[in-house]
Amino acid sequence: MKIVYASRTGHVEILMNKLNINNPTRIMSGDEKVDEDFLLFTYTDGYGDIPAEVETFLEHHVSYIKGVIASGDTGYGEAFAQSGNKISEAYNVPYLYKIENEGTEQDIIAIQKILTEF
Repeated sequence: MKIVYASRTGHVEILMNKLNINNPTRIMSGDEKVDEDFLLFTYTDGYGDIPAEVETFLEHHVSYIKGVIASGDTGYGEAFAQSGNKISEAYNVPYLYKIENEGTEQDIIAIQKILTEF
């Protein structure tokens, strides 16, 4: 399954490297094209918001998203990684994992397991 990601501060990009994801599609503007099922890795913007470029991308790829993993900062309290909750609800896909920044080794192992199950 295709992996699509958005990274503003670099945490999600570091996560892609830790996971050894081959040829992921990076959302930069939201105008990128994907024509196959994908899992989305995204950061959380503001106080629990979906990044604008991710919203734009998803509007054009709603039939292909199959799940979401979101990164955030626990310093935001209940807004921590809320972009994942919002995407899950809006697009009726499972919220597979919530991660702080680029994650720990335990997070990497857990996400690798999720990826093998998909």
